[in-house]
Amino acid sequence: MIASLQGILSHKSTNYIVIDVNGIGYGVNVPLNTFYGLPEPGSEVRLVIHTHVKEDSISLYGFSEARERDIFHLIISVSGIGPKLAINILSGIAYEELVKALSTENIGRLVSIPGIGKKMAERLVFELKDKIRTVIPEDVPDETFVSPVKEDALSALVNLGYRKNVATKAVDRVLQGCGEETTLEILLTESLKILSS
Repeated sequence: MIASLQGILSHKSTNYIVIDVNGIGYGVNVPLNTFYGLPEPGSEVRLVIHTHVKEDSISLYGFSEARERDIFHLIISVSGIGPKLAINILSGIAYEELVKALSTENIGRLVSIPGIGKKMAERLVFELKDKIRTVIPEDVPDETFVSPVKEDALSALVNLGYRKNVATKAVDRVLQGCGEETTLEILLTESLKILSS
């Protein structure tokens, strides 16, 4: 089983990348959250990996954080959900928000994820509501969860080409000064000032 890969990113597309490790190219499926945090091709990268073995194929799924991979493992434990749908779920919602939606039984938020209908959302909640706290414990403060305004700002900055970790630091600095009630417009404007300084 391959548990992690470290090498040169030789190909990058929204759901499939290739990591060159000592001349061997490993094709890895990644969710969008991981994709947006990747460097440009030619740079070194390290991902935690889930190796999925079927009778006729071996597929690799990569994540920037072990916690996201652990949530992926929980999602594919739900009957009717395979790795591709699990990747789609993690591409449609930040894993912190997914944990919150499952914990609070927010069916409406879950059905807003492409490919998830009401029955599947209900099954996710039924099977994972209690298990999800094995990945993110009950005593983790609410600050762990990303507010919608912060998430929208981060998404916009990443789409503008900023690395997610760099964008997160800038947004957090603005939120410290303005508080959580700030608008998306102010958050973006002030974050861009920090990033361009």
